[in-house]
Amino acid sequence: MMEIYTHIMPSPVGPLTIRGNDTTINEITFKEGIVTEPVTLPEVFRLCIAELEAYFAGTLETFTFPIEQQGTPFQQSVWQQLIAIPYGHTISYLQLAKRINNPKSIRAVGTTNGKNQLVIVVPCHRVIGSNGSLVGFGGGLWRKKWLLDHEMKKKYGSNLLF
Repeated sequence: MMEIYTHIMPSPVGPLTIRGNDTTINEITFKEGIVTEPVTLPEVFRLCIAELEAYFAGTLETFTFPIEQQGTPFQQSVWQQLIAIPYGHTISYLQLAKRINNPKSIRAVGTTNGKNQLVIVVPCHRVIGSNGSLVGFGGGLWRKKWLLDHEMKKKYGSNLLF
C-alpha cells in the first residue's frame, strides 16, 4: 500500500490541505486545524506546491501535476468538465449539466461539484448560478469570490464580474 502524505500550504485564501501519494495528488481542500509532521515530500508534492504558488502569483493558468480523485463515472464526467472551464471564465450549473449531455441532472451536478476534493485545480469555483450569482461553494463564498476576482484581474487586467 502506498504511503499517504499530507502537507499544509499557506495561501491567500487560507491554509490548503494537500494529500496524496508518491505519484498523484488526491486532495486539495480548505480543511483547517490539521497538524502535520515535517516529512520529505515526494516530487509530485513539490510540483503541486510550486504550481499553486504560481497560480496565486498570477503566472499559471493550467495545472500539470498528476491528480486523481475517487468517484462514480457520473462524478468523473462532471469533474472532467470542470477542468475544461478556461481560466478566468465561468459557467452555470445548467451549462455544466448540458456539457455532460444531461440537462436534467442539474442538482446532481451541483452535489458532485460540492464533493470535489481538488479545489482550485478542478475549478469548481468557476461554476455560478444561472443568474450570475455566486452560489454553492464548500470553502465559503468569500473564497469563491476571491478566486474568481483573482482570475479575472490576471486575465483581463481588471475586475469585471463582481
